[in-house]
Amino acid sequence: MANKEFGDLDYRAINMAKALAADAVQKAGNGHPGTAVSLAPAAYLVYQKYLRHNPSNTDWAGRDRFILSMGHSSLTLYLQLFLTGAGLEVGDLQELRQWGSLTPGHPEYKHTRGVEMTTGPLGQGIATAVGFAAGAKYETELLDKGTGANSPFHHNVYVFAGDGDLQEGISMEAASLAGTLGLGNLIVLWDDNHISIEGDTKIAFNEDVLARYEAQGWHTQRVNWLNGAKYNEDLDALSAAYDEALAVTDKPSIIALRTLIAYPTPNKTNTGAAHGSALGEDNIRELKSILGIDPDKHFYVDEAALNHSRRALERGADLENEWQKKFDAWKSQHPSEAKLYERIKQRELPADIHDKLPTFDQTATQATRTSFGEVINALAPHLPELWGGSADLAGSNNTTIKNSASFGPKDISTESWECADDGRVLHFGIREHAMAAMLNGIVLGSDTRAFGGTFFPFSDYMRPAVRLAALMGIPSVYVWTHDSIAVGEDGPTHQPIEHLAAMRAIPNLDVVRPADAHETAECFLQILRNTDNPAGLILSRQNLPVIDQNSKFNSAKNAAKGGYVLYRTDKSTAPDVILIATGSEVHLAISAIDALEKDGLNVQIVSMPSFEWFEAQDEAYKKQVLPAGIRNRVSIEAGIKMPWHKYIGDHGAHIGIEHYGASAPAETVLEKFGFTVENVVKAVHEVVK
Repeated sequence: MANKEFGDLDYRAINMAKALAADAVQKAGNGHPGTAVSLAPAAYLVYQKYLRHNPSNTDWAGRDRFILSMGHSSLTLYLQLFLTGAGLEVGDLQELRQWGSLTPGHPEYKHTRGVEMTTGPLGQGIATAVGFAAGAKYETELLDKGTGANSPFHHNVYVFAGDGDLQEGISMEAASLAGTLGLGNLIVLWDDNHISIEGDTKIAFNEDVLARYEAQGWHTQRVNWLNGAKYNEDLDALSAAYDEALAVTDKPSIIALRTLIAYPTPNKTNTGAAHGSALGEDNIRELKSILGIDPDKHFYVDEAALNHSRRALERGADLENEWQKKFDAWKSQHPSEAKLYERIKQRELPADIHDKLPTFDQTATQATRTSFGEVINALAPHLPELWGGSADLAGSNNTTIKNSASFGPKDISTESWECADDGRVLHFGIREHAMAAMLNGIVLGSDTRAFGGTFFPFSDYMRPAVRLAALMGIPSVYVWTHDSIAVGEDGPTHQPIEHLAAMRAIPNLDVVRPADAHETAECFLQILRNTDNPAGLILSRQNLPVIDQNSKFNSAKNAAKGGYVLYRTDKSTAPDVILIATGSEVHLAISAIDALEKDGLNVQIVSMPSFEWFEAQDEAYKKQVLPAGIRNRVSIEAGIKMPWHKYIGDHGAHIGIEHYGASAPAETVLEKFGFTVENVVKAVHEVVK
């Protein structure tokens, strides 16, 4: 695009956006006006000339994705949604940051049309965008192999990021992985304005950022609007940079755009004060005068400029119509892939998928991490949309889909791993935080389902991205193995203690800890069925008995309800005591049955793989599993007691661990910290007394 294609109405629209940004924050009384003012020209350029989108159908499958990583500058995005006619009007801008408005302080997924993801925690947007780009590439190969950019499923991912995004460690993790994977459909604009809340960024951020990105395998460019004494919002130069970035298809691209925050606001341009506070009435009046807008007019709308910018609606409709023809042609030529696409687009599973679960030797013992590996490999042939990997722990997490290539360009293949664009094995490297964000991006930006694994204690590195997935209500899948002090010799650094409670504290996150192979299979399938929230699957390192489904124990199919009666001594009478356990501790409860029954007790064992799923059941079912009149309850879990009070009450007891672990064989650690049959029997008798 040449700047000559921009006429007077375009520049009037840009100036209107600047003034609206200033007015919106001033009316709200707080917010982040500076970047929205200075980035208005760049955002307008992208939305009007580069982004393939249809403002009247913001969910159009063929669209490019735009991600505002610096979510605090939400007006940068809201103003383009307003100018292009994507659903926001001037009244929405007037309600910035107010209760129930479509313009919250940070962009929120599912809340405002045209917002591709919730952003605000810095670094999350750019890191998640790597998943967007990877998901687009994989889905294109899955449905339209070998066609690349010619496929109706190909699209680009545009990101606006700020200095804060690039300072966060997650962005460096993700950038390294994006360069390794050669994600040429990812283009980042870095707003290099040298300003953060504390002022000039050179006090804490003075490295050669583009050199770092180049070293990580990115295509880099610099556009300097502060070139000499006169500041020039040079859209020709920025357009040329975007053209060059689009021409590079084997590397992600970053464009460093040197700007002055809040330009051209008097007294506020290039100041830290412009970052996170209103510009002030007097400064806004002067700004409007510079922009050619009547200073006495608040929330001024230049109708001619608005009508001009909303020609994006017509262009978008044309783009979607052209895409639809291309899609229809593909559909007629690829009937089986089209059928698959319709299924995965709806996040549906094959009707007979439960029949595809593996069977297990009920006389064997195996770790639930091993069971998980068997489950994904049994389901993989029937769920081509399923892919995943781990943070350099594939052999330990058992996250490898066998007989599949690894995802990535051929030139990063190793002796152990052959790479291809349709590879189903993801290698995240030792980048847990970026892995979690990338999983979120894959789920948001494609119709596929991805999982990523690491050891449970290292979920701490993932927590911000996990929380964001829960906030957005997206079905990311996190696989966390090495679930307890039974890790053994690796010691307290690798033995989770508070992690079950910490993850359960995240609203809308399903925390799932199955007891054996059967529960692992049922629980993973239930995780795939759930499409409105993420889940963490907590798996054991140590071997566990496979509970015999054909004897006295009830079916693990009930695990999908979160909690169920696994065993009762005498079903005809009420139990004397209820043992409630999760994961490996279910087997400790089972081991105590004989001793308790010899003491004349009617014992009920409840396996509780997921608090969240159990709480979602109706009251009648919950009372059936945990009758209100039975106050004799003992919970058993190798973690802190905190989450268990609602199930055991003041009368019950908990066998857990309130301190860090130790390095020793698993059997020794468990015995030393009280996870023994004798301790269970003792706790039961104390409660019964």
